[in-house]
Amino acid sequence: MTAAELLPIATMIALVLLGLALLIGTMRVIIGPTLADRVLALDLLTVIAMGFVGAIAIRTGLTLYLDIAIALALLGFLATLAFVRYMLSRQSKEEERR
Repeated sequence: MTAAELLPIATMIALVLLGLALLIGTMRVIIGPTLADRVLALDLLTVIAMGFVGAIAIRTGLTLYLDIAIALALLGFLATLAFVRYMLSRQSKEEERR
């Protein structure tokens, strides 16, 4: 088996595993008992989406998808920062009430 024959199989396995991880991450967002769990799960979903884009980039050979993955990483980082800032402001408001 050559590398050219193995690459489509490996990317397909990666896409299936990423799909499973996406389902589990989505369940964590829905079920998550705390806001922190949901924020962490949303960050996980962003990383999984980057994995999807990377696997598709490898499968198709188009480097344009890597730029999309980088933009997605930046967006996920900024979204996580915004959620953490919201959580901290919410926590400080609760402490002021006490």
